[in-house]
Amino acid sequence: MITWILGLASVIAISAISLTGVLVLWLKDKQLERILLYLVSFSVGGLFGDAFIHLIPEAIEEGGFGISVSLLILLGILFSFVVEKFLQWRHCHIPTSSEHPHSFAYMNLFGDAVHNLIDGLIVGGSYLVSIPIGISTTLAVIFHEIPQELGDFGVLIHGGFNKRKAVWFNLLTALTAILGAVIAFVAGTALEGFIPLLIPFAAGNFIYIAGSDLIPELRKDEPDLKKSALQVVSITLGVAMMLLILLLE
Repeated sequence: MITWILGLASVIAISAISLTGVLVLWLKDKQLERILLYLVSFSVGGLFGDAFIHLIPEAIEEGGFGISVSLLILLGILFSFVVEKFLQWRHCHIPTSSEHPHSFAYMNLFGDAVHNLIDGLIVGGSYLVSIPIGISTTLAVIFHEIPQELGDFGVLIHGGFNKRKAVWFNLLTALTAILGAVIAFVAGTALEGFIPLLIPFAAGNFIYIAGSDLIPELRKDEPDLKKSALQVVSITLGVAMMLLILLLE
């Protein structure tokens, strides 16, 4: 029972981090517009960093760098492509607005939901091993989530969500961590062979979202040396944050 209580309390705390987007609710629309593409750039770095610094090395550590890891990464990329095609239905010429959010915003929500589900599975599984390991894993996930949630919020705003809707949808995707923990506790050791399959699959999702959806959004901006340089800096900071988290872990 104590394992359930601590595990659920941990994933609820992790889910609450999605509310960090509330911090920008106090920004005026013009102020938010000025930093929006830099938040998207930060998210690009965070997604690439998460995939190549955290998820893929973790998958390799679990089962070695075999063809299965490569195929699961490719499956994640292909699956994201299929999901995005389903969301689009047709080539969209309607400008992004709160009444018409673009599909990359929903793709980001989908990728985040998958990632949070995996986090919940990992946190729940770590508590099944021992309480100290569960607590240390929770802290690692919390440090990992804070910068990513800020970047995700920027992506949703850029994709046409209003600020309140972005916070609400971000929270909904974060709640999949609770589902993941419950599944881990119910399934127990039966999940041991399943989680390693989800990790490279999630990496493929993140690579697709960052490379296919977000970077093209950055290229739509008017050419400006200063803005472009700041975008590169923001991407680098996103990657650096993921590297720093790895060192802290």
